Amino acid sequence: MATEEELKRAYKAFKKRLKLARLDDESGLSKGSKRSGIAGITPPTGHPPGIWEELVVQGKLKREGAGTYSLAQEL
Repeated sequence: MATEEELKRAYKAFKKRLKLARLDDESGLSKGSKRSGIAGITPPTGHPPGIWEELVVQGKLKREGAGTYSLAQEL
């Protein structure tokens, strides 16, 4: 069982990694604006796998399959 602080830290790390993945996808050299198609990512390392499942139970993340997760509700 993870503490509230660990869950908060893991969730913040997940959102940051997702944001960086989307920015990297959008930063091509093509003309015009490009919207990222990235919806889910593999969670950042450094946190136990059970913490991601706990965030799913809390409704903050949802499983996308093959070890990837996405935000349950886009902000």
